[in-house]
Amino acid sequence: MKEFFTGMSSLEQTYWIIALVGSAVFLIIFLLTFIGGGDTDMDADASDFEVDDGGVGFQFFTFKGIVAFFTIFGWSGLTCLNNNLSTTVTLIISFIAGILMMVITTSLFYWMHKLAESGTLQMKNAIGVIGEVYLPIGAKRSKMGKIQIKVQGSLRELEAITDESEDLKTGTMVKVTEIVSAELLLVETISK
Repeated sequence: MKEFFTGMSSLEQTYWIIALVGSAVFLIIFLLTFIGGGDTDMDADASDFEVDDGGVGFQFFTFKGIVAFFTIFGWSGLTCLNNNLSTTVTLIISFIAGILMMVITTSLFYWMHKLAESGTLQMKNAIGVIGEVYLPIGAKRSKMGKIQIKVQGSLRELEAITDESEDLKTGTMVKVTEIVSAELLLVETISK
């Protein structure tokens, strides 16, 4: 390895080290991501640009993005030096190329993460949904029962109570009016 660096300028040696180390780490990250082990939270929260209100959103300064920056910074710098560009031009071009790769990589991982659908039930999505009483529900919140409703594309059995003056029997059609707690719905009959 020492013979490889012999005769190179210190700038060229620095670019080679950055390019080789960056490429090795970048390859490991991509392999882990595609086989499912790259979901570790090594992302720095230096800069958050919230795109949605559920979860983390677009993070520009992430571990993956920084590794991508240094990888392309190193390789583009070597290309510029091999084409006999000046040190200033080489630094500018490699910096711009690194930033572009950082943006592309961060965007790629962001959109890959957005494609993964969460199966977590969002109870707020049950409000206004019509369902059927599965286990009888006591009048005036006296006894908890269960209803079957279709929420987020799947049929679910959820616990429910009612403010109705009569018990709701199995098979009664109801509408969810409120979320009482994390696992409990308030329902009313549809015939109102």
